Amino acid sequence: MRNNLRRGALHALLAAAAFSITGVCIKAASATTPNEMVVFIRCFVSLLALLPWLLRRGRSAVRTTRLGGHLWRSAFGVAAMYCFFYAIAALPLASAMLLTYSTPLWLPFIAWAWIGERPPWIALPAAVIGLAGIALIVRPGAGGYGGLGWAGLIGLASGLLAACAMVSIRRISDSEPAERIVFYFALMATAISAIPLIWAWQTPTPHALALLIGAGIAATVGQLHLTHAYAWAPAARVGPFTYFSVLFSAVLAWLLWGERLDRWAALGALLVVLTCVLVSWRPAPPVVAS
Repeated sequence: MRNNLRRGALHALLAAAAFSITGVCIKAASATTPNEMVVFIRCFVSLLALLPWLLRRGRSAVRTTRLGGHLWRSAFGVAAMYCFFYAIAALPLASAMLLTYSTPLWLPFIAWAWIGERPPWIALPAAVIGLAGIALIVRPGAGGYGGLGWAGLIGLASGLLAACAMVSIRRISDSEPAERIVFYFALMATAISAIPLIWAWQTPTPHALALLIGAGIAATVGQLHLTHAYAWAPAARVGPFTYFSVLFSAVLAWLLWGERLDRWAALGALLVVLTCVLVSWRPAPPVVAS
């Protein structure tokens, strides 16, 4: 497996920006569109966005011997998506992002148990510091962010399921390129999410449809970068960089809905940056006297 944290972190940051845009579009569209439709349209748009790549590369680009691995990745990813989009619709955007991006807290344990990837000693304390930083940004017990209830639990479930999805990406990335992983996810997720439409179909408004198309495109870009991130670096080391999605979302929420960052949120942002520094840190090699 490849191990280049710098490249993995860059892809993770680009993915965070794309997913923040996705979250904004989903939250706006969810006001008039049920969750089942939101998930399906997001997946279907991603599949359409990948068709030019498929036509250009041909069937050889999707030939695989890891169909079971793709199915695991897709199942975890779709389940996480249902939970995440529900949380986005029911909670303030930053709160939903906080709960979903608890993913790095679970990643070291899941990666260790599933693929035997022992995390560096700094990964767990770094993840805890990152979560503390996000908590300062959102402060779930303060003001309008209190009383998350079932929506909060579902948001936490999305973080756990997303961690399983990320580890499943790492598990198959030794033979599967990022584009193929994302294509199979879009294909399988579209098929899975089409099933609930039998009883939950609702034609979206033109405005909601435009937002969901934008969400699907942004999510596809995010998936490509995230898949590259977990292919280039161990899950436990690159995971904390996804915290930046919460920062980006907080900025967008401030610009669009007037949610302001105060001094505690600024401190939280510093802690998130510290997390990335800690997880990137490696002791210098000993100097050998000549």
